[in-house]
Amino acid sequence: MTALMKRIHGIFLKVILFPIGPNNNVPKPRASEVLTQHLQQRRLPFWTSFCVSYSAVENDQFGLSHFNWPVQGANYHILRTGCFPFIKYHCSKAPWQDLEFENKFFTALKVINLGIPTLAYGIGSWFVATVPETVHTSSGPVTVYFAYKEDEGAMF
Repeated sequence: MTALMKRIHGIFLKVILFPIGPNNNVPKPRASEVLTQHLQQRRLPFWTSFCVSYSAVENDQFGLSHFNWPVQGANYHILRTGCFPFIKYHCSKAPWQDLEFENKFFTALKVINLGIPTLAYGIGSWFVATVPETVHTSSGPVTVYFAYKEDEGAMF
C-alpha cells in the first residue's frame, strides 16, 4: 500500500512541478541527506524546525511521519510532513524510543483528512518560512527555510 501511495504521490509531484527545462536532469540529494547535513551543520542542536522544497530533494522518507533519526551518536525524534510545496521537519534531540504507533497514527490522520490540512500548512509556509539557510550536500547546496532565525544552542 505504501509503495502504491508513494508512486501516486511521485506522479502527482512530477505533474505539479513540471520537470522541464535545463535543470530537470540535475541529480537531487535525498531528503534524508539534507536532514542529516542540516543537523550536523547546526552542530547537533537541541531542536530545530525547517522546511525544504519538494523540488529541491528526492523524497526518500515518504510515509514517515514520526521517527528516530541517529546522527553522530545523537538521536532525534523527527516529526515530518509533506506540506506542498515543502517538506516540513521538526527535530528534537531525545533518547531512542519506539515511535511506530505514533508514526502510523499521524500517517493515518493525513490519509483520513485527504491531505487537506497539510496542503493548507504548506500554503501558510509560503508566507511564514522566509529565513533561508544553505545546507551543503553531496549533490550541491540546498536551501532550507525557517519561520524565524533560530538562536544557536537554544533549548526551546
